[in-house]
Amino acid sequence: MSTKKKLYAGTLAVLLGAATIFNAGIAKGEAETADNKYLVIFKDQQGLPSGYADAIKKAGGQVEDKLDKLGAVEVTSTNANFLKEVKKSALVLEAGVENIVYPEQTIEGETVEVEDLSEGADFYNQYMWDIKQVTNNGESWTLPGGTGKSVVEGEDIVVGVIDTGIDYNHPDLKDNYAGGKSFVPGYSDPIDQNSHGTHVAGSIAAKGSALGVGPDLKVASYRVFGPTGGAETSHIADALMTAADDNVDVVNMSLGGYDWFQNPDYATKDIVADVHLFNRAIQYAIQKGVTVVGSAGNNAVDLSSPGKLSGDDTGATHRSPSSQTMIRVSAGGALKNLAFYSNYGVGKIDVMAPGGDLGPNYDPSTGAGRDNSYLAFSTVPLFDANKNVIGHGYGAKGGTSMAAPKTAALAGVIIAKHGKDKLTPAQVKAIIQNSAEDVFKPGYDAESGHGLINAVNALNNN
Repeated sequence: MSTKKKLYAGTLAVLLGAATIFNAGIAKGEAETADNKYLVIFKDQQGLPSGYADAIKKAGGQVEDKLDKLGAVEVTSTNANFLKEVKKSALVLEAGVENIVYPEQTIEGETVEVEDLSEGADFYNQYMWDIKQVTNNGESWTLPGGTGKSVVEGEDIVVGVIDTGIDYNHPDLKDNYAGGKSFVPGYSDPIDQNSHGTHVAGSIAAKGSALGVGPDLKVASYRVFGPTGGAETSHIADALMTAADDNVDVVNMSLGGYDWFQNPDYATKDIVADVHLFNRAIQYAIQKGVTVVGSAGNNAVDLSSPGKLSGDDTGATHRSPSSQTMIRVSAGGALKNLAFYSNYGVGKIDVMAPGGDLGPNYDPSTGAGRDNSYLAFSTVPLFDANKNVIGHGYGAKGGTSMAAPKTAALAGVIIAKHGKDKLTPAQVKAIIQNSAEDVFKPGYDAESGHGLINAVNALNNN
């Protein structure tokens, strides 16, 4: 079986012990093509060139969505030769099939309803080892900017969450919710109907029974995923561009995507457009002063080179979205170990953050010894059978999806200390890297990058 099929079909269930660890394996955790839907990337990335619509029409396509500021369009076509025809235009840099990306699949544990907590229950101290690890048991909250409250009066530091939405009525999140937008066709509400995005948001800025790394940060919902299914590349790029235009300070993307540069599924030339669009969107955000954070992925594979990730397939495979200018985060456990599921790779990991695992006695080959107390707890919504939010609670999850938002929150508190728009994203990234705790071999390593994030060190870093 090809490496792609191994990953795509969720055979990491063997590595992880049992398929039931993930909600639905990771079969829906990677990128796949959408029939007859394409991305066209123009040479001019500052806008759409004159005559672009004619070029699309001449090739047999119809423009479905325009990303003017990224110099790209989403196109549908019934012409089997559309890509070949549209690439003849002198205006076009690349064109290819549009991928679908899914939320990163996570290990799932128990859910506790808000109403089930006894009065005065200390949920933070009992369950949230991961937040304690990052904040040195709350020490960072005593430092200037450490809670995410800006040192400059009246400035809100906002982390945009590109994900499944946020349960903005959750008692631990509603006071820190900064609004939201939905990019999901047919769903105008940025509410979370999955739980992934709310868990991420809680890790950043929960303030109640649960606490985030920055309990005075604000979170904004940029919903790209519906109750089920994935999101097209153009919608994620649009969300990232919109967040940047909204002047958020940080964006977290805990997404489960790969771009497969190999046969027999489709040729390299047919997927380059997808990579170009993500790179343009990330660069657009960074140039507008947004620190972009992403998860490394939960496939326990080496990301260091496209060939290694492809394994016994021909061609190359890339983690997506990806960029050297964003911050890529691997996942650690309560014992400051690399989580058994976390991706890794020299040059591909910037830092490690707590994402949770199943404890030191867990055997990935058999599934024995599982201990859910080593997972990461955070805020989640409660649903009825139709995925309507009917309550609020706290849930245990594990994944690089849970590691990335702690790093995004750390970026937020660093910005809160120095002041909004005072640091470039490169400077924020450097502070996070330079203040990280060495947990494996001295210096940089494939598993933790520059080390385990540490909010106290980062806030004491001048």
